[in-house]
Amino acid sequence: MLGGPRVSRKGKEPGMPRKQHFVRLTGEQRHTLQRMVRTGQRSAWSLQRARILLATDTGRSGPACTDAAVAAMVGVSSRTVARTRAAWVIQGMACLTRQPPARPAVPPKLSSTQTLQIAALACTTPPPGYARWSLRLLTRRVIELEIVESVCVETVRRALQKGGSTPGVRCAF
Repeated sequence: MLGGPRVSRKGKEPGMPRKQHFVRLTGEQRHTLQRMVRTGQRSAWSLQRARILLATDTGRSGPACTDAAVAAMVGVSSRTVARTRAAWVIQGMACLTRQPPARPAVPPKLSSTQTLQIAALACTTPPPGYARWSLRLLTRRVIELEIVESVCVETVRRALQKGGSTPGVRCAF
């Protein structure tokens, strides 16, 4: 038949990506996931992932549905189904619990002593010609006094907020 749709040997349309991650559940894993979905005593996110895993199971007793079918069944996108399968292959049952994203360990820009010095400086009288401390003026003065080598206005603002002081307001200490 000339001009008809071409189908590859595996039954997939040409140009469609192949599945890279396959979910093969053991009987015990399948039972655990079914119990989890049945009782519903987990977060909605975890239950959604459990439903996706049960529907994409390519094991003996699994339905092995396509990503599009699972997406329609569970109410998510097919990309979510693919990401869940990938997470299962990498993490196993741990993929059912949400973990906070890893944050890089960034040391604080100011020590507690420097924060207190900035707060104390904000409580002093402003320089001549100014009615009160502005954040920019305070930042310049902090660098002049060599409390810190360099600092931005936002860092000074956060230090004052953390230290319980407000620029321009007389302090009681």
